[in-house]
Amino acid sequence: MAKDPVCGMFVEETEEALKATVRGRTYYFCSETCLKTFLMPEVEVRNLKRMSVLSFALGIPALILTWFLNPSLPIPNSLLLFFLATPVQFVAGWSFYKGMWHAIRAKSANMDTLIAIGTSAAWFYSTLVTFMPSVFPEGLYYEVSALIIAFVLLGRLLEHVVRRKASDAVRKLMELQPTTARVIQDGVETIVPVEKVKVGDLLLVKPGEKIPIDGVVVDGHSAVDEKVITGESIPVEKESGSEVIGGTMNKSGILLVRATKVGADTTLSQIVRLVEEAQAAQAPIERLADRAASYFVPAVMSISIATFLTWYLLFGNPLPGLTAFIAVLIIACPCALGLATPAAIVVGVGKGAENGILIKGGENLEKAYKITTVVFDKTGTLTKGEPTVTGIIPLDEMNEKEIMRVAASAEFGSEHPLGEAVIKKAKELGVEPVRPENFEAVPGKGVVATVKGKRVVIGNRKLFFSMGLGLSELEETLRGLEQEGKTVLIVSVDERPVALISVEDVLKEHAAETVSQLKSMGLEVIMLTGDNERTAKAIAKQLGIEHVVAEVLPSEKLEIIKKLQAEGKIVAMVGDGVNDAPALAQADVGIAIGSGTDVAVETGGIVLIKEDLRNVVAAIRLSRSTMRKIKQNLFWAFAYNTTLIPVAAMGYLNPILAGIAMALSSVSVVTNSLTLKRLKLR
Repeated sequence: MAKDPVCGMFVEETEEALKATVRGRTYYFCSETCLKTFLMPEVEVRNLKRMSVLSFALGIPALILTWFLNPSLPIPNSLLLFFLATPVQFVAGWSFYKGMWHAIRAKSANMDTLIAIGTSAAWFYSTLVTFMPSVFPEGLYYEVSALIIAFVLLGRLLEHVVRRKASDAVRKLMELQPTTARVIQDGVETIVPVEKVKVGDLLLVKPGEKIPIDGVVVDGHSAVDEKVITGESIPVEKESGSEVIGGTMNKSGILLVRATKVGADTTLSQIVRLVEEAQAAQAPIERLADRAASYFVPAVMSISIATFLTWYLLFGNPLPGLTAFIAVLIIACPCALGLATPAAIVVGVGKGAENGILIKGGENLEKAYKITTVVFDKTGTLTKGEPTVTGIIPLDEMNEKEIMRVAASAEFGSEHPLGEAVIKKAKELGVEPVRPENFEAVPGKGVVATVKGKRVVIGNRKLFFSMGLGLSELEETLRGLEQEGKTVLIVSVDERPVALISVEDVLKEHAAETVSQLKSMGLEVIMLTGDNERTAKAIAKQLGIEHVVAEVLPSEKLEIIKKLQAEGKIVAMVGDGVNDAPALAQADVGIAIGSGTDVAVETGGIVLIKEDLRNVVAAIRLSRSTMRKIKQNLFWAFAYNTTLIPVAAMGYLNPILAGIAMALSSVSVVTNSLTLKRLKLR
């Protein structure tokens, strides 16, 4: 059985089933509608690729023939240029005509309108020169129309490729759920597809396996890694009566689980739904150029028509009026206006990539420019997401190496993350643990082992209390460490406490610096976490974050983001895990840590490839600089047009000079955009 990636229904994987293979992976569909919906982005991207290749394949030769070569050919050069540019204008450029038609029907104007009118003016005038040389003796602009279309199509292709990845987020989430489950029926273990599990079924989950559904532990004891769902950095101990979540990893023991939620009701399925809803709720950005075009295009058309009518009515000769009409349209050609936004975005995105910042499309740059609030996930984002020994407190004459030799040897057979942290620390100190003579793991409490004939106990308060070992003299020290958000392991040798080992999820490098810089930029910083409140507040204090929300579930993170947005704040969410995916999708800008799960990376609008938190600051700075360049570019694009349109209308600017002025506006826009390369992000 396979899950339909569009509607989520299960489909039999048969030869007759509707299916499609995309990037080496086969997907199955329940209907033609779902299949077409899924493939639509692929079809659009393929078509854009073909049209871009066609435009450049014909536009570049047209440029060479116009500016560099004048070959002796059997046909006139102008006719050859006509044959090169015409397919670009009406085949590759057909989408702009369709866009213009839709805009006209909607009684508006957009970039498609500008591009269609500007390139058509250049092409039609060049065609008149080609076939009516006695009336229009000079001025060929075929290469202008062809290359404008080529570059705009290339920009759209890059945008589609990047946006298409966003649809992978839901698929990545679906893949987290196991496809099969071990169901116990009449005492017999049977492996069945997970979709056939019913509420009330008993499931067996072995070490190293994912828990297939939400349920309650009936028997067994284990540590379950819930980091992908709750954000809890340390695996949670599970025993009879404990709730478990589908998609989480069983680390050590065998669990017998009774299913309580299956199918669409599981926590993981709800996360999938939340991501889908959050992504669907985000309206596409309205680009500055489109807003400008809605006013600019009608004005240009009005001026062009008024110019022609004025010349005709005053002098009775349509030809000067037609020349002035064409000159106005060419000088108003959206070459510079069309480049104003994409040129800055291309340079800005490239600058980001050089610094480990992957920005998915220009709209994320524009949104990041407006950010007022930055929300951080804790585990795996601000912290490393794994337990680390941060302190060793001797209680008698033993030194640190001796303590760690005893502790690591006692933990030698342990599979618990805290035990692994102890062994790792011992090896960092150059201490090699030895295998204990006896080893016993006490679920949820610690371990008891015999090391070189000595009885070693390592664990929490519960373990020592259950063994009748008093810790009253250590209580104040223990409480102080725990208030700092640390997990404390007590080590005793032959019933005598010899050391305290503090373990915590340590801050990532530059985390505090990043928070400080964001606050200095006037941004509000908030920390969300599924971890307990005591640990969360201890971490926040180290970082200088005043606003902390702890013990939140994925759906609650989403609601908090919505609440902040309802207050009028522009929110950036920084996270790395599956539990962050809905919040990343809902936020105005989702910033995903590149080392995190694929889901977070696919859902985020900005991805920090190098896992350097300072790049959160860099991304916002880059966005602000890029948007500043876009506004400057739009100013210069309009400056050329608005200054020279009256000159063209009065007949003092022939189309050739109009083409030169248009080229100059494009050069100024590109040059201004390239200055972003010199921007220092840190």
